[in-house]
Amino acid sequence: MEPIRLKEKIQFNKEHFIPNILFASPKVKMPLICMEPGQEIPPHGGHSIGIFYVKEGKGVFYLDDKKVDMEKDTIIIAQEGVSRGMKCIERMVVLAISVG
Repeated sequence: MEPIRLKEKIQFNKEHFIPNILFASPKVKMPLICMEPGQEIPPHGGHSIGIFYVKEGKGVFYLDDKKVDMEKDTIIIAQEGVSRGMKCIERMVVLAISVG
């Protein structure tokens, strides 16, 4: 498999968020999340472990009923079974890895 160069994969859509799936297998999924301010991913069921690395920007991450600030160089881990979602405050790029 060729290396993935994140700078080449960053794409924003002003109308609505569209994930860019960088890798997918039966056990691992790796979307690149590029969001404009105000865009969000509503909280949804966590059927796997989710690891979220904030490459740039700011937002709010929802873990069940908890709100966690997202900012550059932050990693957030959502355990299996925990609801998760996010809302963008400042143009944001997040690399997500879902395992399980």
